[in-house]
Amino acid sequence: MLIAIHPKDPQPRLIKQVADCLRSGGIIVYPTDTIYGLGCDIFQTKAIERIAWIKQVDPKKAQFSFVCANLSHLSDFAKQISNTTFRTMKEYLPGPYTFILGASKQVPKILHSKKDTVGIRVPDNKITRMLIEELGHPILSTTLPGELVEEYTDPEMIYNKYQNLVDIVVDGGIGGMIPSTVIDATGDTMVLVRQGAGEWEE
Repeated sequence: MLIAIHPKDPQPRLIKQVADCLRSGGIIVYPTDTIYGLGCDIFQTKAIERIAWIKQVDPKKAQFSFVCANLSHLSDFAKQISNTTFRTMKEYLPGPYTFILGASKQVPKILHSKKDTVGIRVPDNKITRMLIEELGHPILSTTLPGELVEEYTDPEMIYNKYQNLVDIVVDGGIGGMIPSTVIDATGDTMVLVRQGAGEWEE
């Protein structure tokens, strides 16, 4: 199903429809402040397995992020972080950044890797943030499989390609082509892992 949601003024009824789909184990493609993402409810194990199957990866080795509406969920899913790390995240988020942190015990078992880390993302996108608020907890998110190509910026083209694999494609307008900037914040100093849409100076 392709659902068009207004990017500046998302319709609550449609947001609720997508959140209900996630709650019942559905998989969605949805807009962020960078590229379109593939997402599901972090507590729906079968949905996580489906995403891993679409991407042909082992859930424990996959680079999934938790997409949050704000930093209030941080202490639930990340181990205790320093004040400096928190201040930095507060300064850069919402925005096109993913911060890698130590995973807490509340991160679902299926996602615990050897590294035991979790990527935290707060996109500057109204649809995404309203969706997470309606759901009540973060969305598990990853990039669409394969190379980042232009057709991944157009929700209608994404729908044509993935309509048989996902439950809903949210059309929130044309997306970007550059993914988020990834920062490893597990150590004493923050390390740039991937330069993406967000500016970062060490």
